[in-house]
Amino acid sequence: MSDVLAHDAVAVRLHPGDNVVVATRRISAGTPIAPENVTAKETIPSGHKIATETIAAGALVRKYGQVIGVATADIAPGMHVHVQNLAVSESREEARAAPAWSRRQAEKTFLGYRRPDGRVGVRNYIGVLTSVNCSATVARHIAEAAERSGLLQGFGNVDGIVPITHTSGCGMASRGEGYDILRRTLWGTAANPNFGAILLVGLGCEVIQIDRFKKDYGIADSTTFQSFTIQDIGGTRRAIAEGLERLKAVLPQVNAARRSEAPASELVLGLQCGGSDAWSGVTSNPALGDASDRLAALGATVILSETPEIYGAEHLLYARARSSEVSEKLRARLDWWENYTRIHNAEMNNNPSPGNKAGGLTTILEKSLGAVAKGGTSPLNDVIEYAQPIKERGLVFMDSPGFDPASATGQVASGATMIAFTTGRGSAYGCKPSPSIKLSSNSEIYERMKDDIDIDCGSIARGGATVEQKGAEILDYLLAVASGQRSKSEELGYGGAEFVPWQVGAVM
Repeated sequence: MSDVLAHDAVAVRLHPGDNVVVATRRISAGTPIAPENVTAKETIPSGHKIATETIAAGALVRKYGQVIGVATADIAPGMHVHVQNLAVSESREEARAAPAWSRRQAEKTFLGYRRPDGRVGVRNYIGVLTSVNCSATVARHIAEAAERSGLLQGFGNVDGIVPITHTSGCGMASRGEGYDILRRTLWGTAANPNFGAILLVGLGCEVIQIDRFKKDYGIADSTTFQSFTIQDIGGTRRAIAEGLERLKAVLPQVNAARRSEAPASELVLGLQCGGSDAWSGVTSNPALGDASDRLAALGATVILSETPEIYGAEHLLYARARSSEVSEKLRARLDWWENYTRIHNAEMNNNPSPGNKAGGLTTILEKSLGAVAKGGTSPLNDVIEYAQPIKERGLVFMDSPGFDPASATGQVASGATMIAFTTGRGSAYGCKPSPSIKLSSNSEIYERMKDDIDIDCGSIARGGATVEQKGAEILDYLLAVASGQRSKSEELGYGGAEFVPWQVGAVM
């Protein structure tokens, strides 16, 4: 698949065993599709599937060498294969364990911030974190007032002050899954090595009590951690003034941090995809997978997530699991999701989205097979719950929803210091404190959204680059951004409103 496409090809075959090919451009009815010896029987949109042989109703449809669904009607060679004649199937191919990625890697380094606990950050922010939605406005006002007042002047090593607000923290049970997830997310975010200091602001009467939070996590106010509640300080205006004074107190310590050389093994990369199209699984996701394998070979950590979007391709991850215990952890999370969707009268196949379908993706199986490609071929070393701390290096799976901001928020709370985000339909996502780089699956969306997208992987489909070449390019760009180069989303100021903890459980 790395160099599958000639410049004049109208369709691409992804695997010898497939019974569909993918249109590289809009194909008119009557167009010959060489070398398949098939003629298009109808107009085929770019990125959509074309049958290369007769597929009887009830027969399996294969793409990537894997089952993506079952034909719901007879499909003749040259016909468009999509929602009108393809549905999800329970059939799966038996997967074989992938060999460990063994290409020799030259040692690589970046310039990062070594923190007291030994971890290395790639940014040096101060976070204004909220325990509850009721303190969100005060947190934003503190950050805005700091910017207006010129508080950061003379502190050139501080990347900025980020308000981290959310919509929960009260109206919930003080124990249980939802409570535990939110507390893990708040603490994990505060502890991310991209923050040099944290100011935690509460209202005072919320369920997530700051004093209990500090006691449970063994924290006390210091030169890098400050906290107070609006009620204790005496209201909004006094809280904003107090917040500015607390920031002044921590700024010298944060500014004293300096970048130093660190091995690439200290990077923790979260993998995301959003606004996927049919090319995502052909170009950008495999290219990111190649970069992920390169990072894993260097001893770094790579986090694959979005559990609903691996549904249908989980057998590939089971085959790569380091142990039966890791496989069992993944099975437990999928069981949880099947129950979760069932009790809410939903189903795991509520995906792909309308935008995904417009881009040529028909079933969740097809989307999942492409999404899993982001994780490369390295062994799966661990499975963790949402926002749990990372304990293993290499490829790790973190349970999360498929909603990108919520998934990335959990990855950052688990320790991700960078996010790599593939898109086919176009995404404008950014993240603070962990810079996000975006990779386009096709060149058209890259040209249309050049200010948002960092790397164009569409050249793979045009035959202008291989997956391996793009993987090496992505890795080099990640190291440059880790060393201080600003990503496109950072240039545009994204990331201050993208903190979205996963809300599970009753709101009361």
